[in-house]
Amino acid sequence: MTPEDLRRDTAAVLGDSAAARWLVETATGIDDWARDRDMAVTERMVAHLDAMVARYRTGEPLQYVLGHWGFRHLDLSIDRRVLIPRPETEELVDLAREILEHRRPRRVVDLGCGSGAIGLALAAELPLDDTAVVLSDIDPAAIDVARANLAGIGRPARNVQIVSGHWCEPLHQLDPFDVIVSNPPYIAVDDPELDNSVRDYEPSIALFGGDDGLDAYRAIVADAPTCLTPDGWLIVEIGRSQGAAVQSLCEMHGFVDVEVLVDIAGHDRFVRGRYPAG
Repeated sequence: MTPEDLRRDTAAVLGDSAAARWLVETATGIDDWARDRDMAVTERMVAHLDAMVARYRTGEPLQYVLGHWGFRHLDLSIDRRVLIPRPETEELVDLAREILEHRRPRRVVDLGCGSGAIGLALAAELPLDDTAVVLSDIDPAAIDVARANLAGIGRPARNVQIVSGHWCEPLHQLDPFDVIVSNPPYIAVDDPELDNSVRDYEPSIALFGGDDGLDAYRAIVADAPTCLTPDGWLIVEIGRSQGAAVQSLCEMHGFVDVEVLVDIAGHDRFVRGRYPAG
């Protein structure tokens, strides 16, 4: 039996050829499908695949079954201790880069970093010189995942520091930042539209932002000015109906040039604001 045989049989069972290919690639460890598709597979590979398929068929998200997922140019270790990185969050990295690329030195913090996706992508994509990236999370389990992912980004890892604490609290002991970026929990606890696969498998600490989904924004926006350089920026991901509320919070706490920005699908997805010098 070959990986191609496994892919074909798995696709027939799942009715999903893309998922079947990802599962077979992970189970067999092949790097080049064109080169390795006809190699002989071992009983251990088949057993690994069978176990993953069984998990996937119960409804467990594919990313957790695989144990890794791509985010921009990174391949991140992902499990149920952290959120699954979403494509729209990749756009958050671009918004931060727009500002940071024109500053030198440059300092950025990823608040509520989870797997470390945002901060590690910035570390990997910004210039090596004069760049400092901080990852922060209150959840020790998430910190462990972020630390494992940090080890896999190569030379840019030298520019990354990991701290633990509640939102901006651990930042008070550090130098101020040019950009604070965050994808905080923003789902209301009783949100009826939340997909069951998200509610059942992804960590609640990273999903739910109180009764209205805004608790994390209240904490971050109120404290962020004390941790920013003059004319520093706060950039956050939001739920699609939260733009006006988060914009109002930012303006109430002294931010200017506050904007609600849409994602590639046209949904309100980000709020950014600048805290003026002086």
